This record gives sequence, C-alpha cells and structure tokens, in this order.
Amino acid sequence: MISGKVQGVGYRYSTRDKARSLGLVGWVRNLADGRVEAMTEGERRQVDIMMEWFKQGPPAAEVDGVEIDELPVGEFGEFEIL
Repeated sequence: MISGKVQGVGYRYSTRDKARSLGLVGWVRNLADGRVEAMTEGERRQVDIMMEWFKQGPPAAEVDGVEIDELPVGEFGEFEIL
C-alpha cells in the first residue's frame, strides 16, 4: 500500500513499466481512499529494488508512506494494471 499524492500522477503506469523492466509479475490498482495497492512477485533482488522504488515513485508523485506485507506466492502471468 502506497500513500501520499499517488493518484493522477502516472503512478500505476510507472509501476507497471518498472515492474516489467525488473521481470516481475503481479498487479497495481488505485484504491477509493487515494492510496495505490500493488502486488509484486519475482526474484528477491528484483522485488527488493521494486520496494525501494515504491518509496519514491514517478517524478510527479509525493509518497508519504509504504506498507509492505509478505504474502504467499500467487500465480501471475505478467504485471498489469487493474
């Protein structure tokens, strides 16, 4: 969960592009409360890079916080915007 000014700034599209460039699969979506939620899966090193990227996001974003939970592995075929 990413909070701050993260909707209307290209956060989802930038997240998809960054995740795909790292070879990750999963999804990203806007939430009604203004946060963005993302699920990423892949090699640990790439996931860690993505977690650091979430803290900054694209240039127009202003990230106030990132909540990270580790969950069981899913079955994603690619990284997509929901």
